Amino acid sequence: MTKTVLPARPFVCLPVQGHADLPVGRIFCVGRNYADHAAEMGDTVDREAPFYFTKSAQSVLLSGHNMPYPPRTNDLQHEMELVVAIGTQAKDVPAAIAMSVVFGYGCGLDMTRRDLQAASKAKRRPWDTGKDFDNSAILGPISRKTSDEDIADLEIKLTVNGEVRQDAHLSDMVWSIPEIIADLSTLYTLHPGDLIMTGTPAGVGPVVQGDVLRGTIGDFAPVETQII
Repeated sequence: MTKTVLPARPFVCLPVQGHADLPVGRIFCVGRNYADHAAEMGDTVDREAPFYFTKSAQSVLLSGHNMPYPPRTNDLQHEMELVVAIGTQAKDVPAAIAMSVVFGYGCGLDMTRRDLQAASKAKRRPWDTGKDFDNSAILGPISRKTSDEDIADLEIKLTVNGEVRQDAHLSDMVWSIPEIIADLSTLYTLHPGDLIMTGTPAGVGPVVQGDVLRGTIGDFAPVETQII
């Protein structure tokens, strides 16, 4: 075993329904992948290619755990997303066979310090402080992909205190799962355990302490948290 001068951080793992846990690698997030969401944010969709930002594995909060309201923000917002887990190393994968590298799917919340993100945008700075912070990637258990069947018809929904905030279908995504994987694999070599958060539909909004969030996509295990 390699000796380290400081204690090594433990692996972050996600539960997989009916299987052992999945160690989390990198988390890639697709920006503006629903036209209605881009519009509500005052942006337009770049139809030339997807664009990405990242979250670290240390930003993961497992579904069912409370999320402490993060520091230095007055505008914490929810973004409900489909999570795609990679199961096979992939580089320069054509879209036609991109689904072969998918391990499974899950529900996730891309929590955002919107005021910090907006300030970064205004100064043309990176979004890291608005997007990649403690507990900002709230992830539900992964469901293994059992076939290459199209999941585009599945409904993606988020409720806050039982009230529907976001409600759309995966078919509303600008860039499909195979297109995202094909493009991303030309920028990075994807590895087993890497995750892709595929963007959020319209209806994002603020949450406050005490709010209970529940996100669902079809029959996948839901993602749930309470802001404390």
